Amino acid sequence: MEPTASLASVATTEDIKKRESSSRDVNSPANAPFGGRLLLDESAVFEQNAWDHATWGEEQEQHARNEIARQSLNPVPQELVETYHAEAAENWNKFYTKNENKFFKDRHWLRIEFPELFDMVEAEAGEKNVMEIGCGAGNTMFPLLIESKNPKLFVYACDFSSTAVDVVKNNPEYDPKRGKAFVWDLAGDDIPPEVEPESMDVLVLIFVLSALHPDRWENAMNNLYRLLKPGGLIVFRDYGRYDMAQLRFKKNRLLSDNFYVRGDGTRVYFFESDEIVQLFGSRFTIEQNAVDRRLIVNRLRKVKMYRVWLQGKFRKPLAGQSPGAPSETTVRTDESTQDGVETVDGPVDTSLSLDTPSDSPLPSGEATPKLQA
Repeated sequence: MEPTASLASVATTEDIKKRESSSRDVNSPANAPFGGRLLLDESAVFEQNAWDHATWGEEQEQHARNEIARQSLNPVPQELVETYHAEAAENWNKFYTKNENKFFKDRHWLRIEFPELFDMVEAEAGEKNVMEIGCGAGNTMFPLLIESKNPKLFVYACDFSSTAVDVVKNNPEYDPKRGKAFVWDLAGDDIPPEVEPESMDVLVLIFVLSALHPDRWENAMNNLYRLLKPGGLIVFRDYGRYDMAQLRFKKNRLLSDNFYVRGDGTRVYFFESDEIVQLFGSRFTIEQNAVDRRLIVNRLRKVKMYRVWLQGKFRKPLAGQSPGAPSETTVRTDESTQDGVETVDGPVDTSLSLDTPSDSPLPSGEATPKLQA
C-alpha cells in the first residue's frame, strides 16, 4: 500500500476532531439537527478538512454512474476471478504480514458511536461477553480491555487471517485471562468451537461483511444469530455505495456487481442501505440504519473526496418478538421522497458517529487523508 497523505499539517486539531454525529438515518431530511461540521457556504469548502452530511447533487450522482459503467467495461478476466476467491485468506495474511502493528488504530470514535460497548467496561456492569469479528490488529479489543474496570468483561477476537490473530496475540496488552483471539471464518458453516452458542452480548462487525463473497452472506447471518444471546446486539460499520474507494478502482478490478479486488488481492463490496435491511431484517430488530456521507478535502491541493459509510445496530429478538420490528429509534427504508430529499418515517436517531476514514485498506496506490481522532 502507498503511504497515506496527511492533512494534519494543514488543519488544526479542532478542525479534525469531531464531537457530533456524521451518520444520518437513511430517510433523514437535510436539516436534521445534528452533525457539527455542515457546509452551508460552498465558497468555504476549503476552510476546513472535513464536512459532515455532504450533499450529493446530480453532478456527483452522474459521475458515480459513469465510473461504475467504465469499470464494467474492463472487469477482472474470468480466468482470474476464482483465483482471487480461492486465495482470499492468503491475501489477507500477506496484508497483515506487511503491515503488522502499523495497522492498529485506537478507534476513539467507538466511544462516541457505540456507547453500548463502553457501558460494559464499567465496574458494576456484570458478566459481559464481546466478540470482535474480523479483528485485524485488535482495534476494538484493546481499547475495551485497556479501559475496562469490569472484572467480568471478556473480549473475544477472531479473524479470517491467521497472521492478524498472531498480531493480536503478540500485542503486550493481550491477556488470555481477559480475552481470547483465534482464527475463524464468519462465512463458514458453523460458529467457532471457542464460543458457546447464544453466549455473546455484543458482536462487533466493522468493515468485515464487505470482505465476504456475496454468496456467503447468508452463512454469516446464520452464524451471527447463533452467537448472540436473545436481546444481544450487533454494531455494524461498512462501505457504502459510491464511496470514493469504489469509484477510484481502475480496470480489471471488478469481480461482480459492486464487488472488487484491490491491488493486494483483498476483496471489498460496497453496500446500499436496502441491502443491509434485507440481510439483517429477516433475523434481527433494526435499531439503526444510517449513512455517513463525508466530504473530505485536501486544502493544499484543492481536492474534494466524497466518502460514504453505512452504519447499523441490530438486536436479536427476545422470545416471542418478531425480527425486523423497528425500535423507537428505527427509521424504515422506503422510496418516498419530497423535492429530491429523503423523508423520515419515524423519529430521527441522534446517535453519534465515526471520526476517522475507514480503517479497511484502500485500492492499491490510493492515498487517503489521515484524520487524527
